Amino acid sequence: MSARRKPKQCASCSVRRPGPRRSRPCRSDPPHRHPPVIFAALVLGLIALILAAPAPILLARAHWTTRAPGVALVLWQSIALAGGVSMIGSLLTYGLVPFGDSVLDGTLELGQYLVGAPLPADTLFTHGLALSGAVILAVHLVLNLTATLISAERQRRRHLNLIGLLSDPLPDRPGLRVIDHAAPVAYCLPGGAQSATVLSNGLLRILDAHQLQGVIAHERAHLQQKHHLVLLAFKSWHSALPWFPIANRAETAVALLVELLADDQARRVVDDRVLATAITLVASAHSSAGTNPVPRADAPPPAREPQAGGPSGGSPGNRVEPRVRRLVVPQPPLHPGTRAGVLAASASLLVTPALLLLAA
Repeated sequence: MSARRKPKQCASCSVRRPGPRRSRPCRSDPPHRHPPVIFAALVLGLIALILAAPAPILLARAHWTTRAPGVALVLWQSIALAGGVSMIGSLLTYGLVPFGDSVLDGTLELGQYLVGAPLPADTLFTHGLALSGAVILAVHLVLNLTATLISAERQRRRHLNLIGLLSDPLPDRPGLRVIDHAAPVAYCLPGGAQSATVLSNGLLRILDAHQLQGVIAHERAHLQQKHHLVLLAFKSWHSALPWFPIANRAETAVALLVELLADDQARRVVDDRVLATAITLVASAHSSAGTNPVPRADAPPPAREPQAGGPSGGSPGNRVEPRVRRLVVPQPPLHPGTRAGVLAASASLLVTPALLLLAA
């Protein structure tokens, strides 16, 4: 009877190798290839690049968005979220290539290397750089969003307290506050049960009853549809990546879309031309006074005077003209097929990165 063969011993890492089946790679082994993981990293990187420049530029220039602002807003949110997930996922997936045959295996195996185990033989500096970049980017975005939300909430509470002291309730109009200010001012302050719509004496002087009704409906639409949360998310993205021009473009485009959505709600209450006249009167009054015609519904700080017309995010004057033109010149609604296609594309943008990460 022949003697039993002893298990092989790897000289470079002192890991016993009883046969071809091993749970962990050996440093003396030749580098392994992980086609599914590498493919997922490349596809995620390609998606991130497309969503970082070409897609937002084309969407910002599209004319159909004013005909379906709600659909366009969904697409903008999908682009922002899918772009961030794809970028972080691409870096993470590539960085985990040496550690396992999938993202899950690589993540689990990475722990033992973090506590001092020898790194796999095919580990490169770029893998560590990609992992570090994924972690830093994810933490930076989350912390920036958290800080933006906390800061905005503090500003809103402080502003609500000031409005409670410096304004008077409008008779027979619950939730409306009037401040003594010569400029035409109208804006909303989100605050749950304490939410308020603030008007100025200057606004009450230049608008008739129907026009005022349209402005109030516009501001209340911002509160009902939680537009301040959407604006804060894009504001956070812009502040987290100030060097990224697409973030500024997205914030500006989204600010106009929420204005159009609020206008659509006000159009159910008053005639289109009545609302257009109200917007024009307020803008003209501020143009003569050299002030800002558009308020901030997301977080109006006392240091920056909010004005009438809705939340801001970009150049306020650039939003007056498309709003008025849309009300004065009727536009056909977006074709149902096009609407369905855009919504399907939005859903695909959200699902594809997640599926790639799960399948890798």
